[in-house]
Amino acid sequence: MTAEKLAAALDLDVFEIGICHACLSFVSFPLDSGDEQEVARAVREFSPILWEEGLALPLQAALERARCPGVAGAEAAIADVGLEGPRAPIVSAIVRKLAADLTRRTREELEREGLLRPRAPILELPRQIDRRTSM
Repeated sequence: MTAEKLAAALDLDVFEIGICHACLSFVSFPLDSGDEQEVARAVREFSPILWEEGLALPLQAALERARCPGVAGAEAAIADVGLEGPRAPIVSAIVRKLAADLTRRTREELEREGLLRPRAPILELPRQIDRRTSM
């Protein structure tokens, strides 16, 4: 099982585990805009920060809960976390999942409250005219 599939199977709620949403937003903003290069950079930078600020214990507990019934990949992820700590693949996958959850749930709440404006359509700019060939 991939780290992403295991992360999806773990029972971690972004609003219940007590991590810094402002820090997580540095991952959620580029994730929301589709900038994969910036997402990867932000995940590398903020995973250790989030780990130290409260992600470590809830993630380790969720992995243990997943290991008991034999969820595929949980045992290996526990070993990885023991060796690599916040640099383990499951930590990156969880940070990415939590960032996506934060964006989705925030957007849903803003829509319920009528505070979210629709996104403006992306307009294509006219191509620049090559004056050398148009004369």
